[in-house]
Amino acid sequence: MLGMASCKKETNGGVQGTIGGKGAPTITRVRTLNKTVTDTLQKVYTTYNSTGQTSSTNNTVIQQVVTGFDSTTTTGKLNNYYVIIGTNLGSTSNIYINGVNIYFNRALNTDNSVVFNIPSNIPYVQPQPNTIKLVTLYGSVTYNFTTLPPPPTIATVSDYNFTAGSTLSFKGQGLASLTAVTFSKSNIPVTIASKTDTTLVLTMPQTTVSRGTLNFTYASGSQSLKTGTSQEFIDLDNNAGGIVFANGVWGTSSGLGSTGQWGDASWQGPSGFSASAPSISGKGALVATYPSNGWKVEGWANWWPGIIQDPSYSFLEFWVKGSTVDQTLYIEGDQMPGGYGQNSSAANNYPIVVKANIWNYFRVPILPPGTANASGIEFWSTAGAQSKQLGFFLKGQGSDPNETMYFDQVVFVK
Repeated sequence: MLGMASCKKETNGGVQGTIGGKGAPTITRVRTLNKTVTDTLQKVYTTYNSTGQTSSTNNTVIQQVVTGFDSTTTTGKLNNYYVIIGTNLGSTSNIYINGVNIYFNRALNTDNSVVFNIPSNIPYVQPQPNTIKLVTLYGSVTYNFTTLPPPPTIATVSDYNFTAGSTLSFKGQGLASLTAVTFSKSNIPVTIASKTDTTLVLTMPQTTVSRGTLNFTYASGSQSLKTGTSQEFIDLDNNAGGIVFANGVWGTSSGLGSTGQWGDASWQGPSGFSASAPSISGKGALVATYPSNGWKVEGWANWWPGIIQDPSYSFLEFWVKGSTVDQTLYIEGDQMPGGYGQNSSAANNYPIVVKANIWNYFRVPILPPGTANASGIEFWSTAGAQSKQLGFFLKGQGSDPNETMYFDQVVFVK
């Protein structure tokens, strides 16, 4: 007679294998899976003084922390891996973090450990349960564990310009954890008007500098950490002489004993300022109309004294809302090499690609006289020159539609 024997296998949530202990599960601790954990970033800020000179500042949020494989923790970060240590864990079927059922690879289970990842959809804004709940075939166990907020990150901003008392709106992630905001260089406090995890509104302070970054202090568990923006924000109050158009008002510039105002100098209407036009500031914009195959320049002028060359001018910034299709515009100036006109091939006639139907932000470096190249614009080809015109040339094509674009916050920035 022949006899046959087999090992009995049991099912763990559809995955066959040895279940292990059949008692109630316990959790003794949670540890990290990886040996090295980087808590945050080190950022380098480039700042400018009133004469345009640059300097760099290192802002170390927190240094890299090297930990052992067996590093016990009561907090975790989104998208990181951890290990639950305990007993009777082999039949684990579900893991809940702050009430959210997460996926985990059951093949990695042992009777004393379960590997899991904290997915990005786990809620972390307080108040939260701050727990891990583990369910097995023989019971469940809950363990205190806090999911930390990510460092505040900015995805979009309403504007890069401000005046004292004006507000800027931001969208991003981790913004609810902010506890303080300051304006760099002078370390002036910025008022947090409102915040959620994805939105932030700041009321900007009065400063004494032309531009700077924002520094953020935020809470992460029991720690107070710092991060910041790499993008600079422009204080229009300290750049008044370089404003062509901002916040619904034409700018003025002074020099040679007189003051002049910028105004429309378009080649073909309807163009010029419109208070009802879509705008970044919400106070109207400059309208630029480009007919199909028009080969025309739309722009503005300050006939006297214009804007006088000054080595402290570092870049030209502006917003432009595209029209029906992507278009290439060329920046024109009467004191640029090649002059002001219908010429896309002249030296230093800087091209920009304006994406259709959205607001495009441009920050174009201004080069010293005599240094024309592709990295920026030589807006003044002669030291001390008076530039009276700024415009944008569209090399029309017969197949192009009629285009209307909108310009806002046009500023020469020091």
